[in-house]
Amino acid sequence: MTEEIEFILDSTEESMTGSIAHLEKEFLNIRAGKASPAMLGSVFVDYYGSATPLSQVSKISVPDARTITLQPFEKNMLHVIEKAIMIANIGFNPMNNGDVIIISVPALTEERRRELVKQAKVESEDAKVGIRNARKDANTDIKKLEKEGTSEDLCKNAEDEVQTLTNTFIKKIDELLVYKEAEIMKV
Repeated sequence: MTEEIEFILDSTEESMTGSIAHLEKEFLNIRAGKASPAMLGSVFVDYYGSATPLSQVSKISVPDARTITLQPFEKNMLHVIEKAIMIANIGFNPMNNGDVIIISVPALTEERRRELVKQAKVESEDAKVGIRNARKDANTDIKKLEKEGTSEDLCKNAEDEVQTLTNTFIKKIDELLVYKEAEIMKV
């Protein structure tokens, strides 16, 4: 196989792996009932004029399955952090006791669980679109090589390999979705 085709296949696989990594990261943000520091991953705090991730201005801990505590590194950040959590609109109501912020993670209702499953399905569809776009880009590059004189057989084999990669990654997305759905629906 030519170097160009190997490069196309490697970059396609790298792109598809990136789609899977992004999906796994998005799945971490979809809570499944247990408290986790990852639930606050999308919260940014105004720290001296710049948007800073919550984890960089406070210690986040999970003392039990239903509670998240935040201990700011600077005491004057308590109200700012509290406000940032409210603005993030992630369904939490933070309580401030003067030293730490305590977040009680409410139990999920059946309706909320179904909404989270729908959200997980949307995220997995987005990942599949990323995989298909990588396939389309690879096939376009392979067609260009064919027009430039690369053998038709080599190009056909490369397209088959791209399709095999696509099938493998789509299957992995489906497996991740099934696992996440089970995790969300488990009471």
